[in-house]
Amino acid sequence: MASVKLAFGVAVFAALVFAGIKIIPPFFSNYELEDTIKTEALQATYSSRTEDDIRTAIIKQARNYDIMLTPKQVQVTRAGSFGNGVLNIEADYSVPIDLPGYSTTLEFHPSSKNKGVF
Repeated sequence: MASVKLAFGVAVFAALVFAGIKIIPPFFSNYELEDTIKTEALQATYSSRTEDDIRTAIIKQARNYDIMLTPKQVQVTRAGSFGNGVLNIEADYSVPIDLPGYSTTLEFHPSSKNKGVF
């Protein structure tokens, strides 16, 4: 009886480890992308880069984290002018997760908004 409990415990532990290996990396990649978006919003508020240049930079950085974004998934809006406006960056994407007997899709919506000092 003790060996059955031990085998069941090991199987449950192995299943949890396997699920964690599949689920944790997308959340970590999203965290890194959020940090990149916040940094980009802070820097781009005080630069004269266009929305398309900012969008391209976000998409390029997302690829470093194994997140494939298209230009339609990244919205960049700027209100005001250099240094005294508001810059808003938003991205929407999903990651499919396939586990044995269960499949789901994780939805992520990283964003950042930065206001100029003036």
